[in-house]
Amino acid sequence: MQQEPAGRVADAVGDVSARVRQVIGQAGCSQREFARRIVMDPSKLSRSLGGSRRFTVAELARIADAGNVDAAWLLGSGAGGAGARTGSGRSDGHGGDSTVHAAPAGGRPLQIVRETVRLVAESGFHAVRVSDIAEACETSTAAIHYHFPGRADLLEAAIRWCMDEDTARRAARTAEAGDAADELRQLIELQIPSSAQQRRQWLVWLDLWAEAARSTAVGQLHVDYYRQWRTTVADVIRRGIAQGVFREVDPESAALHLTALIDGLAAQALATAPSPGDSGQSDGVASGQGNGVETMRAVLLAHVGTELAAKPAP
Repeated sequence: MQQEPAGRVADAVGDVSARVRQVIGQAGCSQREFARRIVMDPSKLSRSLGGSRRFTVAELARIADAGNVDAAWLLGSGAGGAGARTGSGRSDGHGGDSTVHAAPAGGRPLQIVRETVRLVAESGFHAVRVSDIAEACETSTAAIHYHFPGRADLLEAAIRWCMDEDTARRAARTAEAGDAADELRQLIELQIPSSAQQRRQWLVWLDLWAEAARSTAVGQLHVDYYRQWRTTVADVIRRGIAQGVFREVDPESAALHLTALIDGLAAQALATAPSPGDSGQSDGVASGQGNGVETMRAVLLAHVGTELAAKPAP
């Protein structure tokens, strides 16, 4: 199988796409969910399956990992079919080591991304080396590069994973909200860095903001995420107006103001917080962070009360 420039795999007759479809079918999940598992933009997966875009070698490596198949089979140069991966001869960047290692939960790509997020939150993206990630994953740097060839690929995957996790938490948190006002309060609570998980995500967002100014690819992720986030908030405000719990305002403008306020207050709350792993702290919360978190919560709820909540009938 020939490879196109920039690590893209030629697929003139659609054999690679057909094998990827087979893997997705045997995974027993939707195409979008499979894209989440391999930390890939769902639209890119769709275009690649449709033939308007070529898969990269690294994407096929992640697909092989998630589907438990040989990457060589996906490329058309191996005999093993879906579900036929063997412990030896797996071309995963381990330099021919045939030792069978227990697969990490969720597969190697997700393990790499989760550890990248943790390390970026602790030290910042530019301070994290590939060797640090490999050590955290108990694997080799070659295995990291096999799934994510460059640092930009890792940052994009880490951001996309955080976006997916954020979307899932929103859906779970707001599923049983009584009305739009309650739903908005739940969304606000999710944005307050009061837990170690929320703090880690915000610290990754800070790196995203910095990288977005320098990278077109990361910048587009930034645009896509904030468009989705503001649309979510605007839709909640729109429902609140219809329910009579919010006053008549422009939903898009109100969402822009609220999300900008959340960003600014979160940055201030993080600035008063200890670094992750400080001794004597529980779940990443210290007295300084607690004050910042409580201030953030109070200001946001006051903003909703004064700018959005419907005035009681006289």
